[in-house]
Amino acid sequence: MHIPIFTVDAFTNRPFSGNPAAVCLLENDLNEDLHQKIATEMNLSETAFIRKLKPGDDFTKSSCFGLRWFTPANEVPLCGHATLASAAVLFHVQKNTNSVLTFVTLSGELKARQVKDHIVLDLPLYTAYPQELKEVEELIKAAVGDMSVQDVRYSPDTKKLLVRLSDTYHRSVLEELKVSAQSFLSAEKTGKVKGLILTVKGNSSGEGHDFYSRYFAPWYGVLEDPVTGSAHAVLSSYWSEHLGKKEMLAFQCSRRGGELKISVRNDGRVDIAGQTAVVLKGNLTF
Repeated sequence: MHIPIFTVDAFTNRPFSGNPAAVCLLENDLNEDLHQKIATEMNLSETAFIRKLKPGDDFTKSSCFGLRWFTPANEVPLCGHATLASAAVLFHVQKNTNSVLTFVTLSGELKARQVKDHIVLDLPLYTAYPQELKEVEELIKAAVGDMSVQDVRYSPDTKKLLVRLSDTYHRSVLEELKVSAQSFLSAEKTGKVKGLILTVKGNSSGEGHDFYSRYFAPWYGVLEDPVTGSAHAVLSSYWSEHLGKKEMLAFQCSRRGGELKISVRNDGRVDIAGQTAVVLKGNLTF
C-alpha cells in the first residue's frame, strides 16, 4: 500500500520552526489500527488523516473531507495545527480550487480558508471557568514551583487547565521556565486534566503580542507541544474577556515557537490564522 504523506510546519513561515504535523491523504479506507500505528511511527505531536467522504471525491476539486488526528499514543478530538497543516496540503500541494474547505471531525465541522499568506481556521471557542486551587495544587506546583500564580481556570469541554502567571512576569520568564512534564502524570491521575496551559500577559508597550503561552499534554504522550491551536481555542476566550479585545496576536513560546492571529467572533467561535511551511513530501509504503 502507498499513502501520500507530508510534513508541514504550522504557525510559521519558516521551515523547522512552528509545530510539525504529518498529513496523510487517504484514497481508500484505512484499517482502524493502522491510523495509530502510522502516528506512532511518525512520532510527531500529531498525524492527520484526510479522507474522502464519498466515491468520486477529489483532493483537488472537492470542498469537504473527513479529518482525524492522532498523537503517538491516541486519537484526539481537536487539533488546530494539524488542521492548518491539512489545509496547507490541500491548498498548496494539491492546488485545491475551493476558497473554503470543510473538515468533518470529532469536534464538528471545521472550516479553513485562505486569506493572503495565511490560512484561517474556524474553530470552536471554549470557556474556562474558575478552578478551586486546592484540587490542582500538586499539578501547578509540579509545573511552576513557587512562582506566583494570578488565575487558574478549567475548560471542561477540552479538559485543559489554564494557569495564568503573575503579570509581574515577562515572556522571558515563561520561555526560560524548566518544566518536567513527565512529573505531571503522578501529580494528576484523576483524568480531569488532559492538558496544561501556562500563560502570561503580553507587554503592550510595543512587543506586539497580547499574550504568551506554553502547552503540555503528557497524558496524550506529548510532553510539550510547540504551537497549539486547540489550546488557543481556550486562551482566546480567556484573554478576550480579560483584555477586552476580539482581535489579538499570540505567541506560543516553546523552543520552536509560533505566532497565531486571533479573531473572536460573535457566534461563539474563533478564527485562528497562521502560516505554514511544507518540509517533506513522500509515500508511506507497507
